Amino acid sequence: MRRFSLHHCFFTATICVTCLYQAVSVQAQDEKVRDEIEVESDSGQAAINFGADLVSRFIWRGIDCGNSPAIQPNLSFSFKGLNIGVWGSYAFSGYKIQLNDTTVEDAGTYAETDLYISYTYKWFTLIVFDYFTVNGLNPNAGNRYFDYNNATTGHVVEGCFSFDGPETFPVQLMASVLLYGADKGRDSAGVYGQGAKNNYSTYLELAYKIQLKRLGVDLRPFIGGIPFGSSAYGPYAGVTNIGLTATKEIPITAQYSLPVEVSLITNPQAQSVFFTFGISF
Repeated sequence: MRRFSLHHCFFTATICVTCLYQAVSVQAQDEKVRDEIEVESDSGQAAINFGADLVSRFIWRGIDCGNSPAIQPNLSFSFKGLNIGVWGSYAFSGYKIQLNDTTVEDAGTYAETDLYISYTYKWFTLIVFDYFTVNGLNPNAGNRYFDYNNATTGHVVEGCFSFDGPETFPVQLMASVLLYGADKGRDSAGVYGQGAKNNYSTYLELAYKIQLKRLGVDLRPFIGGIPFGSSAYGPYAGVTNIGLTATKEIPITAQYSLPVEVSLITNPQAQSVFFTFGISF
């Protein structure tokens, strides 16, 4: 879990290094949350856990969210297989969205706050996420947090089921469906996200865990995709997230190691590629 025992000078240097990596990005919250749950469920004791990640960009299932370095705090309570938590991502700078060949829209500063609850039994985990993104131009306007009307809410509720195999079978499988809220289907013109009915956007992912114990490095090749189009992932079925993640813990003191992560991620449907970097505390 994350700990806050770094010396002030090292923490300052870390922020400076992170801000230099403008072209790098990091895997999204669902993978981070599943990693947290795996560690917490192993202890069998009640615990409160908190920390933060410094990331060069927030990449969610192959999609760039915010085009900026960000800080991502987390807080959770765990007891045996139950885990309840909150996760957020807050960009350091604003970004723009290109709507078409001639129109670019100022989107402000990306900010997201997600609640989740999960239960783990052996290698299987069921998670329910409540995703919420505020108005980047004016956090006090636009999406209203306590608006849960399906037609107007800015929330998206997702159900996620995952399998995380043991060391003898180090395969990870994940399937998720956006069940409620701001995930709408096509309108009369065929544009996703503008319809009145829920789209139930679905994402599937397969990964394999490789431990290079002599080097102290863990590798995780992964591939993810969608069975049909949506405004959340892409307009048609196909692979939307494929890459390789490498993680390592760098010893700082006898009691503390700094977890670092790099990834190469590409989204074939969006024709985009990211080289990733992140630090956890």
